[in-house]
Amino acid sequence: MVETELPGQGVVFWPVGTGDSTTIVLGGDLVVQVDLRDMKAADEEGAVVAAVIDRLEETLPKRDGRAPYLAVFALTHADLDHCCGFGDLLDSSVLIGEIWGTPRLWREISEDKNMCEDARRFQEEVERRVDATLKAIQNGSEPTSGDRVRIIGYDDDRDQHSYAQLPDKYFTFPGESITSVDGNDVSHIFEAFVHAPFKGDCASERNETSLALQIQMHTDDGTTGRLLLLGDLAYPTIKQILDYSEAAGNADKIGWDVLLSPHHCSKKVMYAPGEEGDEELKQDILDQLETHAGADARVVASSRPFRDKDEKGNNPPHLLARDAYESITGLPVVCSGEYPTKDEPRPVVFALESYLGFELVDVSDLETKSQALAASASAGRRLLTALGTTRFAASSFASGAGLPRQRGTDAARSAVQHARGDKAVPATVIGFGDA
Repeated sequence: MVETELPGQGVVFWPVGTGDSTTIVLGGDLVVQVDLRDMKAADEEGAVVAAVIDRLEETLPKRDGRAPYLAVFALTHADLDHCCGFGDLLDSSVLIGEIWGTPRLWREISEDKNMCEDARRFQEEVERRVDATLKAIQNGSEPTSGDRVRIIGYDDDRDQHSYAQLPDKYFTFPGESITSVDGNDVSHIFEAFVHAPFKGDCASERNETSLALQIQMHTDDGTTGRLLLLGDLAYPTIKQILDYSEAAGNADKIGWDVLLSPHHCSKKVMYAPGEEGDEELKQDILDQLETHAGADARVVASSRPFRDKDEKGNNPPHLLARDAYESITGLPVVCSGEYPTKDEPRPVVFALESYLGFELVDVSDLETKSQALAASASAGRRLLTALGTTRFAASSFASGAGLPRQRGTDAARSAVQHARGDKAVPATVIGFGDA
């Protein structure tokens, strides 16, 4: 059984085969789920894919001790490998506070496009929330948690669909940021900058209308972790995102510490038809991705294990893409289907750590770290009481008050010395690792 605890702040990429299920933990009781692939195979003995809905029911925070609470569910696009099991999620005990969807859903319904059952359940739920929101507005109020909806992106037939009646505040367009989730202002810890879908792509192939986001998360001390989620986009649209952002002076919105490789580590991100019609490597996009990567940036492939070699006609993941990403980071791509092993994959978890940013952690350490930090906090309170200094808020130490805003090893070293008061080795080992 594939399990994990959720980090205090961070992101979880669940092993679900070639598909996406990304859980973003903002802190407190706020969790955002981007896409879902929950398959019946997860219930089989010896399964190497996660039963994501079961794990969410077990690990999500429970508001007031009631149902597991998911602040937001966002769907990048309506392919089965991104929404499989959504109907089961709706029928589960999980309360979804707010849903984010794109206008493409209404276009597909109106044009009678082939949609899987879970995509239709998603569309029906979004329609229900649009109706609930309009009724609340008519009654002079706002929709409550469980009825909230946000429409992200453009379409050129907006006036033909029900969501057109929503006030502007329920829409977000490329170039804008989202800093509230389910009615909560989270600007101090979270920002989702919308890159796509573009207006000109509204009638394109479904993959090219994917919701594309840069997520920035912040700790109390000002440490920032940056996550790029680009759905199933390919070279032309991703190149457009990078070019537009650079030209508009928004380079900070394409910075990344963790990149979920688009389309499950597809080579279409950096290979495109050349002048002769053959596929050619587009080094320009790799150069741009490298320019905007943070120190020790990591790429995640949400896919089954890589094959021994690429062959014509193979679906992702592609070795060509993996090699290209590794050429710009100098670090191995982390594949959800083979991390840490192919036989026993575990969720890929990046915890947002003060002074360090996103750190890849062993999921078996999450509970240990939580217990250690709780013990450390308790010991700290006892020490402060003994010294007669209980008037000082513990948060002033946790937040690194008075410390310079640093990152990397220098920041970690400063934080440790600040906490200890000298360079002595601590009597008790706290945190991840063996030393």
